[in-house]
Amino acid sequence: MRVLFNGASAIRPKTGVGHTTANLHRALAAGFPGDAFWLYPGEQIRRAAARAFRPAARATGSVSPPKPGTPSLVKRLALRAARTGYAAHFHAAARFGGFDLYHEPNLVPFRVPLPTVVTVHDLSVILFPEWHPADRVKRYEQAFARGIEAAAHVLVDSHAVRSEALRVLGLSPGRVTTVACGIDPNFRPQSPDEVRAVRERLSLPPRYLLYVGTVEPRKNLTTLLRAYCDLPDALRAACPLILGGTWGWKSEPERELFESEARHRGVRYLGYVADADLPGLYAGADALFYPSHYEGFGLPPVEMMACGGVSVVSTAAAVREVVGNASPLLEPTDLPAWRDAMKRAITDPDSLAAYRKLGTANANRFTWENAARQTHAVYRSVLGVAPAERSARAAA
Repeated sequence: MRVLFNGASAIRPKTGVGHTTANLHRALAAGFPGDAFWLYPGEQIRRAAARAFRPAARATGSVSPPKPGTPSLVKRLALRAARTGYAAHFHAAARFGGFDLYHEPNLVPFRVPLPTVVTVHDLSVILFPEWHPADRVKRYEQAFARGIEAAAHVLVDSHAVRSEALRVLGLSPGRVTTVACGIDPNFRPQSPDEVRAVRERLSLPPRYLLYVGTVEPRKNLTTLLRAYCDLPDALRAACPLILGGTWGWKSEPERELFESEARHRGVRYLGYVADADLPGLYAGADALFYPSHYEGFGLPPVEMMACGGVSVVSTAAAVREVVGNASPLLEPTDLPAWRDAMKRAITDPDSLAAYRKLGTANANRFTWENAARQTHAVYRSVLGVAPAERSARAAA
């Protein structure tokens, strides 16, 4: 079996989709060495592109987000040309690469002459278009429905998104399979030395509360910032709130709140956090707070659990499904509840101790090996290839 696996989302500094793409591909290649999983666009191009997209260095201890800017006409034209060239190159690879199947792990598939499996991480663009830039919504309206209609099978990260796909997209149950994300093995309890090294590298205080994720409307960071700013001065001085992640689309209100108030009341912005630093950042925190309105899975809370920490999360359907009984659950818009939960985490950390043990057990449910096995079974089903036939073909 030869699979064309689109790895474009793993080229830029990786956030959720980029990490899931890279980790699933790695697990497929390790678990099924008799098959070929080509990570498009190939190693040389990916390395060159990764260098071009490398995030700008930020001063250690920086507190302010970079100022947003409007792309120039030249940049917009260059981006349009890059997309056109990317599409042409991908179509050529699909047509002449001798592949049996194409897996698009990032929502909108190309129309190519191959059986296609698509991973739909969430349906926020369809369910909540107001949270997204107009040009992104327009591209989805033009391409997403056609791509899903042509797909042989659809994978989703959670049962919550599967229910939405059946209801909103009108897909038949037999065409949609839930394959939960895994957790990278690097997310594990950290030694004191590992935590200390990250604390020194990022100039972190001895105690802190944590948020990790791209800032965009559905992440509901405004509620978290306002709740934290409502805490008494002494509590904020004892335990700052650390923000780890980039500023995404439509984040102007959060930027304004951060600059005008939150940064002066104990909130620190780290920006993009390198993969190597994330485990230590999680392990050193008193608790992670994750107030999202909507998610397709919710990696940071489970990564925090895997590192031995406590996650306080919203009642968003997929997040609730993923954390099970291992986290306190709060309504996303209940600002007093988020404020009180942060106060409790600072003044009575022992009250969250029971969740640490539950969280570790919960995180162990999610492995990329399991995700690869389930994904590979879908590939075989789509191609009508039984395991024995696959092995014989690979050996021929």
